[in-house]
Amino acid sequence: IEIKRPLYQHWAIYVGDGYVIHVTDEGASSITLSSSSICATRAKVKKELLMEVVKNHKWHVNNKYDRSRTPRPVEEIIRRAEQWVGKEVPYDVLNRNCEHFVTELRYGEAVSHQAKKAVVGGASAIVGTTLLGVAALAGIALSGSKSKT
Repeated sequence: IEIKRPLYQHWAIYVGDGYVIHVTDEGASSITLSSSSICATRAKVKKELLMEVVKNHKWHVNNKYDRSRTPRPVEEIIRRAEQWVGKEVPYDVLNRNCEHFVTELRYGEAVSHQAKKAVVGGASAIVGTTLLGVAALAGIALSGSKSKT
């Protein structure tokens, strides 16, 4: 289940009877900024009603990786997810987030497109800003050398 939040997408595994299992920073230790997963270093695996997790956000079933990966049998996914409930796990927004948790359970491989996109986007922004800065400096240098002649 992909839940559309304002700045990111939250991911959970649907396990039946209206419940999902997901990784959340709520109730976990080592959180620098409460209710913001960006600074969390630990997270808690919880089983909660889908509608309580979703609140007023939009959500949909998203098995987008099924095109490139083979999902485990549903019973195995649910069994593995249930084993994590109540446990605290390491958390890192770019390397061990809720999407990584869900894809590890479903496919046996932790993948997060949004984290990858954030890293690539962040790197692009840095490169773009650097190039803009170099161009500005070059323009200043050229205008300075023209005014001296």
